[in-house]
Amino acid sequence: MPRSLYMTAIKKAFGPVQALDGASLTVGAGEFVSFLGPSGCGKTTLLRIIAGFEKPDAGEIRLGDERLDTLPPYRRPVGMLFQSLALFPHLSVGGNVAFGLAVRGEAAEIARRKVSAALDLVELGGFEDRRIHQLSGGQRQRVALARALITEPELLLLDEPLSALDLKLRRQLQGELRRLQRRTKTTFVFVTHDQEEAMAMSDRVAVFRSGRIEQVGTPREIYRHPATRFVAEFVGETNIFTAERRDGGVHLRELGLEIPWPLGAAGEPNFLVSVRPECISLLPAEDARGVKAAVVEAEFSGMTVRLSAIIPEAPREIRIALPSDRAPDVRVGTSVRLAIDLSSASILPRE
Repeated sequence: MPRSLYMTAIKKAFGPVQALDGASLTVGAGEFVSFLGPSGCGKTTLLRIIAGFEKPDAGEIRLGDERLDTLPPYRRPVGMLFQSLALFPHLSVGGNVAFGLAVRGEAAEIARRKVSAALDLVELGGFEDRRIHQLSGGQRQRVALARALITEPELLLLDEPLSALDLKLRRQLQGELRRLQRRTKTTFVFVTHDQEEAMAMSDRVAVFRSGRIEQVGTPREIYRHPATRFVAEFVGETNIFTAERRDGGVHLRELGLEIPWPLGAAGEPNFLVSVRPECISLLPAEDARGVKAAVVEAEFSGMTVRLSAIIPEAPREIRIALPSDRAPDVRVGTSVRLAIDLSSASILPRE
């Protein structure tokens, strides 16, 4: 019976550095959860604690009703896929995949059948006798994945395994990993600093900041309803505006707008508003509506035209994303009017 993973108030310090400061999270059985955050935020430390390579200073980890953090690594029903892959160059593909079974003392004939099935699972059937140096980067990733899955772990931990690959191969393997996870119904915990990767692959994302989990939610929830300014700015691009309640309405300082908009920011008189670039469109310069601005940067990236614009009151550039098939031919220096759709804006507390 698959079991959920429970992490409760985990703390870990390395000397004066507090790597984890009371992190708590539940991962459901068969779920794909990504730990997302910048370098040094604690995500890899928590992964290593789950694996048993680090011991928490406080808190506990359970798999179902079983206390996990008191067990040595070799007794935990956990597989791990490292960033470095850690394949053995002196062993064949089959020898690498069978390594965990050999440590367990699995009978040779049973091990051969399991190796064959594991390689079929990752679409490397017939590669048993190949040497590691004969494989491409993507094939090596699949060998490491087969080795991690062959012992049938309840939980697979993945520590940025795709970060060294080129963009096209990384995207291909993202899809393969997701399909494999659905097929095996194994619980995946995936560590990454790449927000696009986390959003594309995960059932839920846990965003880390300075040893704490800032927000947990589905990719859609994290993107559309960020809980803090850090999450809004780390997960995708956004524009942050300062808002102030005035006589039942709201004043957006940088835009110079007074709007009768019931934002519902828990009654706070001052707060922030996050507006994604795709929620801003262009009006003709002569149109009296909208906010007057000047384009300072224009980038064509295939499906999207990305613009940066400045307005006199804004402390930084405003980012705009337009579908390329509907974007006007705007050049640097062009005067425009910005139409800002606030219906999808997020309300954030001031920090």
